[in-house]
Amino acid sequence: MLGFIPYNISLYKLAMLHKSAHIRQAGGRILNNERLEYLGDSVIEAVVSDILYNKYPDKSEGELTNIRARIVQRDTLDKLAIAIGLDKLVFTNKKCTQNFTKVHINGNAFEALIGAIYLDRGYKKCQQFFEKLIADGSISVEKAAKSDINFKSKLIEWAQRYKYKYEFRTESEDFCKETNITTFTSSVYIEDIKVGQGDGTSKKESQQVASQRAMKSLKNKEIREQITQKHHEFENETGTAPEQVSI
Repeated sequence: MLGFIPYNISLYKLAMLHKSAHIRQAGGRILNNERLEYLGDSVIEAVVSDILYNKYPDKSEGELTNIRARIVQRDTLDKLAIAIGLDKLVFTNKKCTQNFTKVHINGNAFEALIGAIYLDRGYKKCQQFFEKLIADGSISVEKAAKSDINFKSKLIEWAQRYKYKYEFRTESEDFCKETNITTFTSSVYIEDIKVGQGDGTSKKESQQVASQRAMKSLKNKEIREQITQKHHEFENETGTAPEQVSI
């Protein structure tokens, strides 16, 4: 599967250990693949960014960000894990994890695997592993580049589902005489809390980048709790849900 022989096999075994089947050590420490998953998530972004930067020299930061997001999104990693047979190696408590797709167990295990490769063999080996997956067709960079994800629409859909107030603000508009290019900076606010900011050569592009970064920051539990608290405070004061604001 890997194309190389691991040095420290215990890292790879840990990468396949889902939290539902964790091991508790004598000192009380709990072992599962979550820490490796955290590490692998960052390594994947770096590796994919590296590959895309060299493959598409003419694409803008916003375009590269969107392609990368399509490659590293949870659904893509779930399918990739199954394609290489990783799902057969993941160890879980099946009573607690009946819906593998919903909780992204396979995709999370793939991230943990990359974390294990990084600790065992370094960044270059992670890059080579991804290039191998691209070469054998497990990952289609061209398909990701052609498809389109509307992060702004997805963010609005999420906010409307929970009846959260949302707003897109153009923070600045800078014109460079030397390049004859105007750069826009937009921010996304949920319940008046700034959750993302992005730049682009159009308002649309800057809002897309801001929305993509907002969706990533919303994975943070503390930020979600702040938004929920502000939402409840507004409802208690007015007795109504806040008006939605979109540009």
